[in-house]
Amino acid sequence: MADVLSLAQRTACMRAVRSKDTSPEMLVRRTAHALGYRYALHVGRLPGKPDLVFTSRRKIIFVHGCFWHNHNCARGSRMPATNPVYWQTKRERNARRDTANIRQLRKEGWSVMTIWECRTKNRAALATRIRRFLQS
Repeated sequence: MADVLSLAQRTACMRAVRSKDTSPEMLVRRTAHALGYRYALHVGRLPGKPDLVFTSRRKIIFVHGCFWHNHNCARGSRMPATNPVYWQTKRERNARRDTANIRQLRKEGWSVMTIWECRTKNRAALATRIRRFLQS
């Protein structure tokens, strides 16, 4: 059975989660850099403040945490026992916002790739995926 945290414990736990410079994002950044690609970070003028922006290539990579962006994997399907209605609503809202941002970026002529946290475990596959996306 899942541990139930108090409201104060859950609040502290969720506040500790960063929105940028996360471990999966840093891994993607190091991988792209090692492949020889240079990028801008968190460009505020673009919808969704993309994690990595390859301006000359018109390519964008978002690195999404599975829980926060409602991915359909084991980690993404976990739900806090405290206030689950709030969290499900929040995560669905995040997913809708992501879809709208990607749609707008594509409308503006950008190619967009989303890398999910759960897909960063296999580094060789991650490097291959990034290389293919940036070379296409």
